[in-house]
Amino acid sequence: MPDLLLELRSEEIPARMQRKAAGDLRKTLTDGLVEAGLTYEAGREYWTPRRLALDIRGLTARSKDIREEIKGPSTTAPEQAVQGFLRKAGLSSIAEAHVHSDPKKGDFYVAHISKPGRAAEEIIAELVPGIIKNFPWPKSMRWGPASAKPGSLRWVRPLQSIVCTFGPETEEPVVVDFEVDGIRSGNVTYGHRFHAPGPITVRRFDDYVSKLEAAKVVLDADRRKEIILADARNVAFANGLDLVEDEGLLEEVAGLVEWPVVLMGEFEQDFLTIPAEVIRLTIRANQKCFVTRPQGAAEDLSDRFILIANIEAKDGGKEIAYGNGKVVRARLSDALYFWKTDQGDLPDLGTLQESAAKFDLDLKKPLDQRMARLDHLNVTFHAKLGTQGARVERIERLAEELAPTVAKSISPLEGEMAGRPEGVAAREAPTSSALRGSVGAPGETPPSVAFGDIFPSRGEITALVARAAVLAKADLQTEVVGEFPELQGAMGRKYALLQGEHPSVAAAAEEHYKPQGPSDRVPTDPVSVAVALADKLDTLTGFWAIDEKPTGSKDPFALRRAALGVVRILIENRIRLGLTSVFAKAFASFAGGAAQISDLLGFFHDRLKVYLRDQGARYDLIDAVITPQSDDLLQIVRRVEALGSFLDTEDGKNLLAGTKRAANILAAEEKKKTLVAETVEPALFREDAEKSLFVAVNQAEKEAGQAIQNEDFSAAMLSLSVLREPVDSFFEGVLVNDEDQAVRANRLALLARIRAATDQVADFSKIVG
Repeated sequence: MPDLLLELRSEEIPARMQRKAAGDLRKTLTDGLVEAGLTYEAGREYWTPRRLALDIRGLTARSKDIREEIKGPSTTAPEQAVQGFLRKAGLSSIAEAHVHSDPKKGDFYVAHISKPGRAAEEIIAELVPGIIKNFPWPKSMRWGPASAKPGSLRWVRPLQSIVCTFGPETEEPVVVDFEVDGIRSGNVTYGHRFHAPGPITVRRFDDYVSKLEAAKVVLDADRRKEIILADARNVAFANGLDLVEDEGLLEEVAGLVEWPVVLMGEFEQDFLTIPAEVIRLTIRANQKCFVTRPQGAAEDLSDRFILIANIEAKDGGKEIAYGNGKVVRARLSDALYFWKTDQGDLPDLGTLQESAAKFDLDLKKPLDQRMARLDHLNVTFHAKLGTQGARVERIERLAEELAPTVAKSISPLEGEMAGRPEGVAAREAPTSSALRGSVGAPGETPPSVAFGDIFPSRGEITALVARAAVLAKADLQTEVVGEFPELQGAMGRKYALLQGEHPSVAAAAEEHYKPQGPSDRVPTDPVSVAVALADKLDTLTGFWAIDEKPTGSKDPFALRRAALGVVRILIENRIRLGLTSVFAKAFASFAGGAAQISDLLGFFHDRLKVYLRDQGARYDLIDAVITPQSDDLLQIVRRVEALGSFLDTEDGKNLLAGTKRAANILAAEEKKKTLVAETVEPALFREDAEKSLFVAVNQAEKEAGQAIQNEDFSAAMLSLSVLREPVDSFFEGVLVNDEDQAVRANRLALLARIRAATDQVADFSKIVG
């Protein structure tokens, strides 16, 4: 079977676009080939900074002949319908059509279309120019004299040559001939820009790869990544260091070089006084270099960095490393200036008194000054939601409201705190296992709770929460965050510690943004938890109030992530919180927001379902437990767990079958308007099974209701298990639809009691099985 080689060589393609562009090229070409009637065995894309390449194996040499019939209108149809049929079938006159007869529909026209197969080379030559001209680059350009003409070729960077060969391994491949804006396809490519800039004639993919390798081009991006990572680790190890690995940076630098050469540069140790995160981002963002740390060190960095060159220099790369070092030093000098400036007084300190008084700030402290400036400058959060200062006020109020509930739910281990006064350290609670069983009973300590060096009393937590909420956004006015927005929060924590804030307040500056994704950890310090919840709930209620909700795949303000963050914080910290009342308090800051409470609660139900399904919970059990009014997410989770455990037992399975049978009979009779008694009358019982079921229902209803009131959902399920045998006996020995209308209505009322008893726990009709 023939193989196809395609290469599009251009000036340097931005690294961030390469992988997707190669994938788009493969998809558009293979889709086009299949649509044209060809098949292929395998296809793989490759890319370097200067080329996109495709290797299509086992492509059929010719498309199949096609015979098809196109049914047309009746022979008595008006002329307009006939002309439409001719255009559709590609016929020049109705004389070219055939007449078929149908006993019911009469005579009608049919076009017999025969399309001979086409050579693959012809299809490729027709397909590729269109793909190139309509390629979906995020950004593209025109160049040269031809760019002045309308409809001229656009490409991400000037396109220089096209290689397109086709043929089987046993024969000499042919060049598929076509032209795109004056660039004619051929079998000539070029190697490394500096090491091997001359022409290279290629035949098929295998010799294409080997000749490029000899010309200092590693075609496979994943192989370039492997070379870079292995060599970088080795260079670092040889110098007594460990490489600080960075997958995103590795992907980027692999897209910047065709022939990776790993070198080491250095800078002055004085720069190591800058926080490690700032050094790493400075070197990463500006020079695309990796940082290193002393072997065995957890956080500290070394004064050496790893850079990736694209050439093998005659001096071994000394000048390249020296030049990069000069640039790194200049950038680190800027970072050091930012770091020191953020710890000093602001020049406009005298204008910040009013804002300082509003938030009870101490203008002797640098971070307080930044918060005062954030408010004073009226920095906009959103055009319809006001300033950042107004938002901080809302977050502070809501966080203080939440603080007592959070403090009550998150407390130190009883055993560890026994005999200790409030304020004595309580370190970490043991971690828990998977979700099922991880939620635990009320009062249990959540996994990995670390409250700082001193665990505050519950009364102190509210004060700390207020302080943390006020300072949480202050680092937005720092120089470092202005330069590196991704350090927002992390720098707030560092600056807060430097000015002597309580460790929990400092932690909240960083942790209130968490979790930032499904794999990110949730905050567990009660101060961080309260501020994180307030921050996310203010965002959600604000955007709901102005009707800026997620629609379809669009979620520009990451509201789904915010809601999922609230879900995870509440469940994984085992916090009982009535969302309806919290929404009402949060919406009070926005005109007309209260009308959105039920809609926002439904949005949270959807996020909870996503979360629980990801944890392995059954969708039908979730639907059986959630009602439109359910606003305690932790209670929903406990109900789902208890229901799942109960249905795994024989009693649970049998009761489910009996309950669903009762519900189905009752629903069918209610639909037929059959009379159902309002109450069950024991005097109308004729069978012992009726009496036994009545007694069991009374017992189950009472015990399950009491267990639910005590929030012991496992006990509630256990209470329902007494119904299993009486329900089975009832359906075996009792005919519900008795001829006596009063008896029938009474028995239907008994079934309604079964439904009511089980509905206290879950809607069994929604459970599959």
